[in-house]
Order: sequence, then structure tokens, then C-alpha cells
Amino acid sequence: MKFKQATILVTLMIIGESIFLLPFVVTRVFRPTFLTAFGIDNLQLGTAFSVYGIVAMVSYFLGGPLADRFPPKKLLIFSLLATAAAGFSMATIPSLTTLTLLYGFWGFSTILFFWSAYIKGIRQFGGENAQGKSHGLVDGGRGFVAALVASGSVFLLDAFLPVSAEVATAANLSNALSKIILCFTAIVILCAALVWWFIPSETDSTPSDKLSLKGVRQALKHRSVWLQSIILLCAYVGYKCTDDFGLYAQDTFGYDDVTSAHIATISFWMRPIAAILAGYLGDRLIHSQVVKYAFIIMTLGAIIIATGVLQHTAFAFVAISIASTSLGIYALRGLYYALFQESQIPLTYTGAAIGFISVVGYTPDVFMGPLMGVILDNNPGALGHQYLFAVLSVFGLIGLIAAQLFKKETAETI
Repeated sequence: MKFKQATILVTLMIIGESIFLLPFVVTRVFRPTFLTAFGIDNLQLGTAFSVYGIVAMVSYFLGGPLADRFPPKKLLIFSLLATAAAGFSMATIPSLTTLTLLYGFWGFSTILFFWSAYIKGIRQFGGENAQGKSHGLVDGGRGFVAALVASGSVFLLDAFLPVSAEVATAANLSNALSKIILCFTAIVILCAALVWWFIPSETDSTPSDKLSLKGVRQALKHRSVWLQSIILLCAYVGYKCTDDFGLYAQDTFGYDDVTSAHIATISFWMRPIAAILAGYLGDRLIHSQVVKYAFIIMTLGAIIIATGVLQHTAFAFVAISIASTSLGIYALRGLYYALFQESQIPLTYTGAAIGFISVVGYTPDVFMGPLMGVILDNNPGALGHQYLFAVLSVFGLIGLIAAQLFKKETAETI
């Protein structure tokens, strides 16, 4: 049984990150290359992200009751195959209109059938007394998968370019990026096969007879659910800001596309370390207490970048600053769903609670893309990035306050 459970968790690690390779990882690693290949600016890309976010908001809400009704295995397979199908279109480097429509489709395919079922599955397999460990391990594993894919794809970009990155034309970059997108699409298809092979139907929870919003009403009665939503929102703003690391390196320090992508991968490699460490600490201490420490680390890192003190420093100091900021950001990712252990939300309407928390918590998918575009496009060079991380520091402080209130709210149940 332990081997079987480990196999299931490893599968969840792989698919949990692969589902987002096409809409997010490709831009997080190759943002400068992506903007050049598609001939768009930060605001236009941010608008596409916003369309994704708007569709995702509806999908999060409906996906919760759906996860309480249908077996996760079927939902996950359909989601992965639908997401991969859109990847073939993206690989043609289409127009901005088509790209925006693709992001709208992904807001549907990666969330409605996937997200609540996925998180509910982790809670089932992790055990009520080891939520930090299970969520931390899965998100750490997701981070390891993302780091491997990101690092490998950076080398692929270099290999696919017929000339060095410094002298590559837009056509060269477009062709190389197209091949990388096809590689990502193949990975997502393989993940659907992994679910088919390794997520047995008997691990699914007993479904309800019909879709119902009763669970949503029950979840909303818990004040801790509202506070957990705010914690997730502030933490996710930090996660969205990791999209900027590659462009930050290029605009502030003058690095080329390949070197900037390598800078971006530093953040990816911090994710498995931070998530697993935070998960284990959360189970030994109190999850909300570790969340507070993570917000402090993220906020301090954001303030350092916002002040501009790194502008004339060596590569090593830039790498350390990005790594430390990422440590706080990814520690939060490893814990914000483990907070269910403290709030004592019943498993019967966990899907509904996840759906509501996600609707609120993932609103940065709607507003952060355009906000980043406006800030970066209207403040060229290092200044725009400093403003962006100043915004992150504000959200970090709000999240810190919410974590403290959550700790007080749930003190009697832990």
C-alpha cells in the first residue's frame, strides 16, 4: 500500500505541474523570447493572462462541486488531453487574437475539470495528520518537475537556435520557441497516460448523486475559509511575480535571452526545497505559523529588489536575492492548502471549500498580468521592476496580517 500510495503521489507531482507548462511555464522561463517571437508587449501578454483568469474564476467555482460529484481520474485525464490539444495551436505562433483565445480555453481546461479534484485528491492521500508533509511533498515534487523542464528547455533553446542568442533574429527565436512548445505539449499528453495507468479508480471518493451548492454554503460559514482565501491571494501575487525574474535580469543587468532564462530557472530550483521544508516544518510546528515566516521572507526579498540596491551588484548577489525571495514564495505554495488541517473543514465539502478559496485566491490571474504590463511598459528598464516588487511587498504585509488572524481563529481547533 505504501508503494501504491507513493506511486500515486509521484503521479500527482508530475501532472500537477505539467498541466500548466503551456499557459505559464513557457512564459515564465522564456518571457523575453516569447514577447519577441509573438511580436507583443507586456500589456498584451498580460491581457491574455487576464482572459485566462476570468474564465478560471468561473471554473474554480463550478469545479468544486464537480470534484465532489465525479471521480478525479476521469476529470484529470480529460483536462490534460484538452490542454495538450491547444498546445499544437500555440506552437504555430499564432496572432495575438488567437493566443488570447487559447488562454481563455486554458482557463477552462486546466481548472474546471482539474484543480479542485487534484487538491482534494492530495488531501485524501496525505492523511489528516500529515497535511503539511503531503502538500509540501507534492508541491516540492511539482517544483522539481518544473525545474527539470525549465532547465532542460533552456538548453534546448540554445540548441534549437542556429546562431548564438546575442545575434539571433526574431524568426530564429520564433522557430526555436515553437519546437519547445511542441515538446511541452508531448509531456502533457504523456501525463494523461500516467493518470490512466497509476491513478486507480478505487482511490476515488464516493461521489454525490447530483451536483449541489450546499457544500459551498457550508464552507462560507467558516471565517477561516475567508482568511485562507486572502492568504492564498497574497501568496499567489508572489507566484505571479516570479514570471518577471527573466525579464528583470535582461532589463536591469543587460543579460541575453539564454542567460536571462538561466536566471529565471534559479527560482524554479528553489521551489522543491522551499515547499518540502515548509511542509515538514508545518507538521512539526503550526502551519499558519510557518506561513507567517514565509510571508516575512517574501516581503523582505521584495523590498530588497524594490529599493534597486542590486542594480550594480555581481551576478552572485542577484542570484541569491532571487533565490531567497523565491524561498518565501514557494514555502507559501507548499502550505496554503495544508491550512485545512487547522480549520477542520470536513472532507465531504472540501471540494466546495477549495473552489471558493480558489475563486478569491487566484484573482491575481485576472489582474496581475495587466498590472505587470502597465507597470513594466510605462517604466522602462530597472524602474518598472522596482515598482512591481514594491507592489509585492504590500501584498506580503497583507498576507502576514491574514495569517496571524487565521492562527487566532483556528487556535481552539488545533
